[in-house]
Amino acid sequence: MGALLTILSAIIGNKTIMAIFAAVVGGLGLYVAGGVNRAKKDAAKRDAERLAARTEADKIDQAVAGMSDAEVLKEQARWSRRKS
Repeated sequence: MGALLTILSAIIGNKTIMAIFAAVVGGLGLYVAGGVNRAKKDAAKRDAERLAARTEADKIDQAVAGMSDAEVLKEQARWSRRKS
């Protein structure tokens, strides 16, 4: 146990080794943060694509039903929640 403590204190006391360790830990942190950021960007892109597809589908449904914009708004008002 005493030898382990001696080795550990020698490593901690060595500024070069500690600087390398800090750089490695910092690099891993940046790598993980970058992965999270990429995942958020991908999710936002998918959401935007889904919204665009849904909007286009709504336009097609309205055209097939032969409804004007005013009629669509009136129908949506019927189904929306009433605000208190």
